[in-house]
Amino acid sequence: MTGEFEHRHGFPPGTNQVRPADHDDQAAARTLAQITPTPADLATFYESIGDVTWEDVDNGLFLDPAGDVLLRLQEHGIVDVGTDPKARGLVMGSNGGGLIYVAGSDGAVCRTRTASLDEPEFDKVADVLRQFLELLERSLTKLNADGDPGYL
Repeated sequence: MTGEFEHRHGFPPGTNQVRPADHDDQAAARTLAQITPTPADLATFYESIGDVTWEDVDNGLFLDPAGDVLLRLQEHGIVDVGTDPKARGLVMGSNGGGLIYVAGSDGAVCRTRTASLDEPEFDKVADVLRQFLELLERSLTKLNADGDPGYL
């Protein structure tokens, strides 16, 4: 993906990495799981993955470290992702265009339609985290094949 990047775009590629979780990430993940209805697959994800930074995939894609998710939770609380009072979630990342990804307490991953959580409207992008990660993998594969990341 980055081999021809500078030639095509005129500037060097940014950070594109999946960073393994360190001790602090794992401690934050355990705390998150203890104080919120964190989906089990998200807690498991954070035990192994510190964060995902793909600056050069479309506008960018960022899955935040558990510590950032925890800090955002402490500062802003849980996000309402629907009309059902039980439809609540944790902000877990964003794309470089400002759209926000939220992991619902039911395990679904939703994305905001706008770059704001003031009065958010959400679209479900995956039923579970694994499906969301597979969507990201397909987007990266498509980007490498034809330069278009598809639907992120």
